[in-house]
Amino acid sequence: MTEKRPFDILNGSLNNTVVVGLKGGTELRGTMVSYDVHMNIVLEKAQQLVNGEVKRGIGTVLLRGDSVIYISPSGME
Repeated sequence: MTEKRPFDILNGSLNNTVVVGLKGGTELRGTMVSYDVHMNIVLEKAQQLVNGEVKRGIGTVLLRGDSVIYISPSGME
């Protein structure tokens, strides 16, 4: 089995719905449309989640890479 690198995982997440956990406990769900080497991430159709439920819609957002704790497939389209 070929070992996957972090950028392989990020490339596989492009144009898919992901959940991003941020420092401070904030979670956002949206379509990951872009990222860079600093792990700055652009989400479209982003929504803030509280306890897994949508609290509010945000739209397009740029997340600074040093605030990202995790990125996970959301399983929801």
